Amino acid sequence: MMQVRPTTKADLAAVDALLARTYPKLLKADYPPSILVTALPIISRAQPALLSCGTYYVVEEHGVVLGAGGWTADKSDPTRAFIRHVVTDDRALRRGIGRRLMAHIFDTARAHGVTRMECWATRTAVPFYAAVGFEKIGLIDVPLADGITFPSVRMMRDL
Repeated sequence: MMQVRPTTKADLAAVDALLARTYPKLLKADYPPSILVTALPIISRAQPALLSCGTYYVVEEHGVVLGAGGWTADKSDPTRAFIRHVVTDDRALRRGIGRRLMAHIFDTARAHGVTRMECWATRTAVPFYAAVGFEKIGLIDVPLADGITFPSVRMMRDL
């Protein structure tokens, strides 16, 4: 049975492996190699601070991490939050893992007073986010490091 639980620092290796294995496979159809060669080493790594923030989660089945993602509050507006570093194992797509994770994210964010969520989606993930209620706002270049940006789509959703 699938379960969603908050991550801890002990989940770093599993989430790191999931991101490193899955992002290159899923993103290659929507991004040219010239973008992926600089972006993947940055975005395909788990973020220790995010894993210990209390609002980042894994979806597990029989002890295997099949998905991860979470949210963080907007420091300037506590009624708004941002979707963070969502991934579903490419070998387990279309099993409801992403939807289960997003339902948990929406429920916990609502419980913290969040009424609006923002997402900077990869081109690949836009159909998924639209299916869970997000609307496209426009294109955005997400800064990853000095001189490195990642073309994304800014999306919003009311809770």
